[in-house]
Amino acid sequence: MSSRACLLFYCQHTMGMGHLVRSLALAEALSDSFHVVLLNGGELPPEIRLPPGIEIINLPPLGLDSGQLVSRDPGYPLVQARQTRTEIILNSFRVFRPDVLLTELFPFGRKKFEFELLPLLEEAKRQNAFSPLIVCSLRDILVSGRSEQKKYEEHAVALANRYFDIILIHSDPDFARFEESLNSNTRLTPCVHHTGFVVSSRSALQTDPFKTGPIVVSAGGGLYGYRLLSTVIEAHALLPPSANIAIKLIAGPFLPAEKCDLLCAAVNDRDGLKLVRSVPDLYGELCGARASISQCGYNTALEILQAQLPALVVPFADQGEDEQMNRALRLERLGAIRVLDQREMSAPRMADEIRVLLNYHPRRVALDLDGARRSARILNETVRERRLREISRRTNERLEWQV
Repeated sequence: MSSRACLLFYCQHTMGMGHLVRSLALAEALSDSFHVVLLNGGELPPEIRLPPGIEIINLPPLGLDSGQLVSRDPGYPLVQARQTRTEIILNSFRVFRPDVLLTELFPFGRKKFEFELLPLLEEAKRQNAFSPLIVCSLRDILVSGRSEQKKYEEHAVALANRYFDIILIHSDPDFARFEESLNSNTRLTPCVHHTGFVVSSRSALQTDPFKTGPIVVSAGGGLYGYRLLSTVIEAHALLPPSANIAIKLIAGPFLPAEKCDLLCAAVNDRDGLKLVRSVPDLYGELCGARASISQCGYNTALEILQAQLPALVVPFADQGEDEQMNRALRLERLGAIRVLDQREMSAPRMADEIRVLLNYHPRRVALDLDGARRSARILNETVRERRLREISRRTNERLEWQV
């Protein structure tokens, strides 16, 4: 173990890769100041890039299916997976004795994981000699369309007030502020910091000024992307061959195998269509693309803006998930993207949207993208101040005892 301050980082992704990608970007920035130990609770795609300098502990992976927890590892039935995860998490806390305990999204999401998070937070609060700084890491916009939303938020705020010291909002406050996503009437007591957006560190890539590449179609991890991808394939058949429109579809590592097979069959021997399972760097693909068609998750939206290309987004909006639509509409008002409601998506409508997209000129939007480094600075400074206060307290106790 390093002599640096230790940060134990809990991340659970269930529907895609967005939470994991953002957490890894944040962990990489934090590793400059902390010994970062990442508790990864979801499936880890083989092509995901793990940043150097962090230690990762993979828990038996869990996910959601129709809103219910399921084990993603056949070797772990759900009951056993829950028990083993809780044991690993608590043991990790006791072994590493972290200066900072950071949870991604919880308590403003991941309610189904309270079975392992509440024991962890109780363990952290019981510590006297090394009580950690407890921090929540949040994206720009929260889901606000759940059934019993007010009850859900009141519960989340109560947990935040009981356990947490700091909430990091990874957003440019000029784009979206935390209080706009939260309708609770209860006062929130932890310190709230808007950090700017968190993006992965990467070498600057030259975008294609002539946009000669294909239209890149993506759907994050792919678990909920089949309808978008299949609709684009159908729409391509409605476009005139003379338009010479090439499309590259990225299925995503979590797209179920049977649905990936259907897509493969649909593009087989079709000129102008190419399907790949995944790519190591979506941003690199976008920089060489003519345009983008995607959903509107946090990471994809930021990569579209950075690549500066025409983009159509079809936000995922099932089961009250309104976060992507809220983000998309804000970006549309800024002139940065075009938006298609998934309820209005059909092959003819998509073909029309593709024609419009190729003549669309998005506005450049300046957003604060320094969220990873600023988050690290906030936590580093806070830990240093806590240590100085503890040293001062102990010094005063010794002087009082001597007197």
